[in-house]
Amino acid sequence: MSSLTVKDLEKMQSQLPDYRMELVNGEIVIMSPSGYESDEVATRMSAKLFNWVDERRLGRVTGSSAGFTLPNADTRAPDVSFVLAERLRRSPRSFAEIAPDLMVEVKSPTDSLTKLREKIAAFLTQGTRVGILINPEQQWIEVHRLAQAVLTLGNGDRLTVPDLLPGWEVNVADLWSPIFDEA
Repeated sequence: MSSLTVKDLEKMQSQLPDYRMELVNGEIVIMSPSGYESDEVATRMSAKLFNWVDERRLGRVTGSSAGFTLPNADTRAPDVSFVLAERLRRSPRSFAEIAPDLMVEVKSPTDSLTKLREKIAAFLTQGTRVGILINPEQQWIEVHRLAQAVLTLGNGDRLTVPDLLPGWEVNVADLWSPIFDEA
């Protein structure tokens, strides 16, 4: 059985544009849509990160449709990603051939925590410096770094990434979907 390539992924993606796909170990994996809450949390995380990064022109923040071709030839797409400006001076038209400096996965109702942690670990071994797993259902966040203990944060904590984003911080509770009072 032959391994598929990025070109195969691009061809299949163009034929099935309504599906998100990743290339993992030479096989194309079709990603299921996320739930409403998990996408809202990813958007909230992306917005908080983007607003801070863009104002300081520190780099690029993208969402789940931006793919990265990693050094091992896998093409993956985190829910949110950040790449330092000096590492990606211009946006590529296709997949970025680089590991993002920061990647975020938000657990949806159909996701497996084990699979999400494996995806984060794969990014870390390919050069990503920080991987963040957000679990909206249980309202906690894990911060992963290669060869370091996982840091778990909950409501009342602040998420910071001082080595990549000095001065940036977000209250964990501010990432969750708000509940609006009835009028």
